[in-house]
Amino acid sequence: MSTARSTSSVWRSSDHFEPDENLDPQAQRRLRGHLEQIDYIAYAANREVVGAALQNTGPESFQRLAVAAAQARVRWVAASLAATESGQPLTRDEIDKLADLKRSFHEISEAYEALRRLVERGYVAYAAR
Repeated sequence: MSTARSTSSVWRSSDHFEPDENLDPQAQRRLRGHLEQIDYIAYAANREVVGAALQNTGPESFQRLAVAAAQARVRWVAASLAATESGQPLTRDEIDKLADLKRSFHEISEAYEALRRLVERGYVAYAAR
């Protein structure tokens, strides 16, 4: 059974083998074997495609993404502080600007997390220096 949940703007699914009460144990083992084979196929495809596209990922790659995320965060927070200095309600344009800045921060942060997951799952070789 597959369940999906939203984490910020990303939908993740959690798939775990749940035996069907109507299947005999041998059919369940066979199904589990097929599902493991499918998972391995996806792993191998990701390792090949992602690994080829993101070669030489190392500390510098993570540092660039981390700095970009920090800069995006500070732009968003600084703009928020500046917009509230007057004590007046925010205009629609100010709110839209803050939303864009927040979205930028979240996008670059998610890219950082995605790269980390790619390394963790073995899709990308981490070139420690």
